[in-house]
Amino acid sequence: MPEFSPAGPSGARPPLSLEVMDIFRLHGEDYRNHHPLSPEQKKAFADITRCRTAALGGHVDICDQDCGFTRISYNSCRNRHCPKCQNLSQAKWLQNRKERLLPTHYFHMVITLPHELNPLILPNQEVLYNLLFQAASQALQKLARGYPRLQAQLGFTAVLHTWDQDLQFHPHLHLVVTGGGLDPSAHRWIPAKNSFLVPVKALSQIVRGKFLDALEETFHQGKLLFRGNTEGLKEESASDRFLKKLRRQKWVVYCKEPFGGAQQVYAYLSRYTHRVAISNHRLVSCRNGQVTFKARDNNSPGKHRRVTLPPRSLSAVSSSMCCPRLCQNPPLWPPGSLQCQNQTRNGQNPPPAEGTHR
Repeated sequence: MPEFSPAGPSGARPPLSLEVMDIFRLHGEDYRNHHPLSPEQKKAFADITRCRTAALGGHVDICDQDCGFTRISYNSCRNRHCPKCQNLSQAKWLQNRKERLLPTHYFHMVITLPHELNPLILPNQEVLYNLLFQAASQALQKLARGYPRLQAQLGFTAVLHTWDQDLQFHPHLHLVVTGGGLDPSAHRWIPAKNSFLVPVKALSQIVRGKFLDALEETFHQGKLLFRGNTEGLKEESASDRFLKKLRRQKWVVYCKEPFGGAQQVYAYLSRYTHRVAISNHRLVSCRNGQVTFKARDNNSPGKHRRVTLPPRSLSAVSSSMCCPRLCQNPPLWPPGSLQCQNQTRNGQNPPPAEGTHR
């Protein structure tokens, strides 16, 4: 079986480097033969393996100065999960987010689901991801309106991430939140003061309560699929114990004003809104039945470490990254009303934050 190793002895990158499509071509069939795939996953596999190859056709560029130079360019697949496509869509998404920024400071928030939910999430992604969006939105707005130091309606964008740098399943929600909001009359802007938005401990408890209340209702409505070690949750007594255990846990919520402002956070999020979490430039080698890739080293900022997985594991991760269609376009929570109101009220806009240009 062919092996790939992009970096030569000198560390230089040769013209032919390892790509996700190479791993799919070498090991994808074996994975597909042993694992059922959704229509979206099947299409992603097929598109990525054919992207910018003769299978999708192409065109020939010919020099108009009669030098005889020609170049063949093959068509791209344009699948949103392809690591070689969607650069333009990604740039447009980022530009649109920047254009919607209000002249105020922002906070970066991350809400993480407990890993005990992972086996239940995998066969029920559309249902549970939507519960996460709803619980986070409702909890944040409830706390912001009731918190005595704020009492305002916030505006925010929420983007779902499902994997960490090591390609371990890790569902969490990133939110870019305005540093303040409209008062109950929707005529006055109330800024968040002293680099503090809302108490994260209280927010964590509200998110936990709203998510688990909705999950309990979903259990009772019979909307969930149970596979593997979640089969036992079909029994009401087992699901009750499962939910009770989750209610006792501390749910992780992070909130901080980003050093580089909202644009820095959006730039980071845009890397993953239109592609899978593993990009070609992170791949190092595929040899001896193992795939090695680079991951960010959180203990040494600016440096990378190497992670090794079996090809089948990488194929599993890549297929699972194909989000349900309802989760593919990151929604704005709440649905856009805050920004429209602030842009149309004469003299009621929040004061421009330092370094902000409109």
